[in-house]
Amino acid sequence: MRRTWYHKFKCAIFGVVHGIHGHSSFTFHFLAAAVVAVLAVALRCIYLEWCILLLCIGGVMVTELINSAIETFVRGFPEIERERFWPALDVAAGAVLLASGFAVVIGFILLGRRLLGLALNLDLPS
Repeated sequence: MRRTWYHKFKCAIFGVVHGIHGHSSFTFHFLAAAVVAVLAVALRCIYLEWCILLLCIGGVMVTELINSAIETFVRGFPEIERERFWPALDVAAGAVLLASGFAVVIGFILLGRRLLGLALNLDLPS
């Protein structure tokens, strides 16, 4: 059966909601993204900085959803077979850790520079 674009989009939205629901780490990443967005607004980030910050936020959210998908898949196996697949979950969690780590570093570079300029009352170029 061929699915319509509407049906594919509806399934994708369901997938995002299902991936978010009940995963505390996704909630943490969402709250961190909100803090970054508030800081970016308050610090008057320029277009390019916003693009970089949004790419970082999106990268973390996407890797978190992939991690959730792998976890959901592995939990579908019988208990006796799950043990073989736990390393895949560790790798997926490692991907989230790397994406988050790089996002934090990039956030500190972009926002830290502006915060430092504000704290020292410097007029930094945009």
